[in-house]
Formats: sequence, C-alpha cells, structure tokens
Amino acid sequence: MFDFLIQGFGVALSPLNLGLAFLGALLGTLFGALPGIGPINGIAILMPLAYTLGLPAESALILLAGIYTGAEYGGRMSSILLNVPGDAGAVMTTLDGHPLAKQGLAGPALGLSAVSSFVGATIAILGLTLFAPLLAEVAVMFGPAEFFALMVFAFASMSVMMGKDPTKTAIGAVLGVLIGTVGVDSGTGVLRYTFGMAELYDGIDFVVMIIGLFAISEILLMLEHANRKDSGGDIPPLGRVFVTLKEVLFCKGAMLRSGLIGFIIGVLPGTGASVAGAVSYTTEKRLSDKEGTFGNGDMRGLAAPESANNAAAAGSFVPMLTLGIPGSGTTAVLLGALMLYNITPGPMMFSERPEVAGGLIASLYIGNLVLLALNLPLAGVFARVLTIPRWVLVPGIAILAFVGVYQLHSDLTAIYLMLIIGVFGYLLRKLGFSLAPVILGYVLGGLMEQNLRRALSISGGDLEILWRSGISLGLWIAAAALLVLPWLLPKLLKARLGRA
Repeated sequence: MFDFLIQGFGVALSPLNLGLAFLGALLGTLFGALPGIGPINGIAILMPLAYTLGLPAESALILLAGIYTGAEYGGRMSSILLNVPGDAGAVMTTLDGHPLAKQGLAGPALGLSAVSSFVGATIAILGLTLFAPLLAEVAVMFGPAEFFALMVFAFASMSVMMGKDPTKTAIGAVLGVLIGTVGVDSGTGVLRYTFGMAELYDGIDFVVMIIGLFAISEILLMLEHANRKDSGGDIPPLGRVFVTLKEVLFCKGAMLRSGLIGFIIGVLPGTGASVAGAVSYTTEKRLSDKEGTFGNGDMRGLAAPESANNAAAAGSFVPMLTLGIPGSGTTAVLLGALMLYNITPGPMMFSERPEVAGGLIASLYIGNLVLLALNLPLAGVFARVLTIPRWVLVPGIAILAFVGVYQLHSDLTAIYLMLIIGVFGYLLRKLGFSLAPVILGYVLGGLMEQNLRRALSISGGDLEILWRSGISLGLWIAAAALLVLPWLLPKLLKARLGRA
C-alpha cells in the first residue's frame, strides 16, 4: 500500500502535474466562490479543454480533481459573506457563517472554514489511502451479477439520500438512464431513440451532455435573474483575516467528528457533501450546543459542515476508484473523464493503471496543502470574485462552454444538441429537480445494462444468477432496506407514539 502511494507521489510531483494541481486548486476556489457555478460546472467547462490539449489521463484527472476539491473550499465564501450558498454542500455553512460575518468576524470565519476544510479533507484522504486499495482487492471478486446488484444499490441509496424529494430524484435518475440509451445498441445493433438522425447513432456525447445540462442551464438561470441584480454582491468588512489558535482548538472536536462523519457519508454512493453537511451540523448541535448558540454565530456550527463537506468530497473518490460507481454528481463527471481516455474505473485500475489511481490520491494530499496555503492569506482576494457583475460572468461561461464542445467535435450539431440539453436542464431545475441524479443515471445506466447482459449471458438467461452469490444477495437486501425503511420508520414511530 505504501509502495503504491510512493509511486503515486512520483507521478504527482512531476513539474507538469504539480503545476496542474496548483492550477486546479486555484480555479476550483474561484469557481466555488461564484454562487451557482460550483465544481460540476467548473469541471464540465474545462474537461474538453484538458482533453483536446492532449494531457495524459493522470494529468487531466489531477487538474479536474483539484477543481473539485478547490470548489468545496471556495463555496464557503458566498455562504459566509452574502448568505448565498456557493453549492448544495455549503447550505449548512450559512447558518452560523453569515451571522459571524454580520458580527464583524467575516475574516476569522473564512480562516476557520479553511482550517476546518483542511482537517476534514485530510481525514478523508487518509481514509482513501488506507481503504481504497483494500476495497479494490475485495472488488476484484465481483462478477457481472455482483456489479449489477451494486448498481441497483447505488440507485436505491441515491433515490433515498439525495435531494429533498425522493420521487423527483428517482425520476431524474430514470431520465438519465433513458438519455444514456440513445444510439446504436452495442449488443444487438438496434437503433434506439435516434429518430432517424445519423448524428445520434453514437449516442449523446458525455461532454455535450455535461456542459449542456449544467453550464448552459446555469447561464439561462443567470439570465433570468439578471434584472434582479446585475452586479456583484456587497461584501461586508472582513476584519482580521486570520483565525487564532484558541479559536481552532475550541472547534477541534467538531472538526474531527465531522470529518469522520463526512468521510463515511461520502463513501456511500449518491449522498455527497450536502447530506454530510446536514448530518454533521445536526450531530454537532446535539453534542455541543449547550448554550443555544448554534445558528447565531457559533464557530463550531461553522467548522462542522465545512469539515464534513470536504471530507465527503474526498470520500466520494473511494467508490469511483474501487468499484467504478460515482459517489456524487461531481465524481460522475470525473468517471466520464476517465472514459474519454478509455480507462475503465474499478478494481483493475489499481493494477492496470497505477499511475492514474496513485497519482490522483497523491495529488489530493498536495492539493489540500496548496488550498490551505492559498485560502488563509488570500481570503480577501478571493472574496473579490463575488463582485464580478453578471454581464461579465455570463458571456465568459458561455464562451468557454461553446469553445470546449466545438474543439472536441468540430461539429455544429454538437452545439445544437448542447443547447437543447441545456434548455431541458433549465426546465428540470425550474420544476425543482436536482440535476445530479440525471447525470448519475446517465453514467450508471450503461454500466448496469452491460453487467446485466453479461450475467444473463453467463447463466444462459437464468435470473437466479443475479442473487445467487452472498455478495449480490447482501446488496439486494441493502437496496430493499434503503427503499423500505424511510417509508416504514415514520409509520412505526407514529404507531409507537400512539400507543404511548
């Protein structure tokens, strides 16, 4: 395991990859600081550029992973300063972060969030280093039937844990699966949902799907709200721009507990930083809020979700690298980036492409240190990003999106398809649907179909193979429990309270 990590540092410390880790951390912080942009949009915009520049797979993944972790850092800025979450994972940060800013402690709040993010991410990266290679060894025993059951478990956990409305989450995942079936069926050669258009025979390209669904829909939302506020936000005074050792030690318990909670939640497919932030905040409130200060500017209430959401971001790499299933919407995009390079994520990647898996894990250590070094002294500089007016921001994002897709395909059809998908994503967001389940369904649906076909081919069509092994049966039971318990527990509690 340590030999594997040493090999990874050999990859990550090359001048090119070191520079890309720094660039990813910097750009990710900027993307995260802008409300509504977040890690998925940042990765979606830059992924085609990284591919067309001819970067090696490990270098491209180091850059994109740096954007992901950097955006988790940057998302706290608008939450603390403007009471506007930079992404879903930063929602809980607003509860105590913005009250601290209104008390004149915006600078210490930004400093504490940087330290908390560093602690949570470090806990999760250590967990990734220790458990990912071990889990990969176990995952080698998975056959097509076990992988199919694993996909079912991923969809079940996603529908229950992601978003406030499980029904809309499930519908979004199904829509993603349907979009993923467009094109020529690789097994039978049958055309599916192409409507006679030759351009759709190869299916909907992943980059077109990602940029349309996230970047273009975000542009449309920005244009819709442009008349409400066409300039940047008014940033409150930062005050002192550092956090004291006494303040850090006061929050050390919250950081460590929440980092562990965030890592565990991040490993579960379909959960992500928003769930980790909510669970850690409520847990810390029960344990520490003796004076009723949470929600009124308690530093522990800021440290807990910041530690948890960064730990969840790093933890979501575990299922992606070891099992080939994304732990969050952002790792689903990274999974697609690997597929662009014809790399199949999963347990065999550790033996077949150790430079990719090891280089990524090692780069997370480096990127985490870079982010701490950037965010502590430069918090005030990054905060100025929030003042960028929409009339500058919207055209900039649009140019990057159009150039990225056209560079990759050199075809106007891809541009038109991107715009159609963007309008579709905009309508989904207006109807209250989360886009993360759509992209997870798009990525997992193809893998699910392939493994189902392989399993049935091995058994000669006997469905019993899908639950014959102990691993697959356990996954089926876990998936059923996830779907039934949220519906059953409230009824049982209500009946028990009625009897009491």
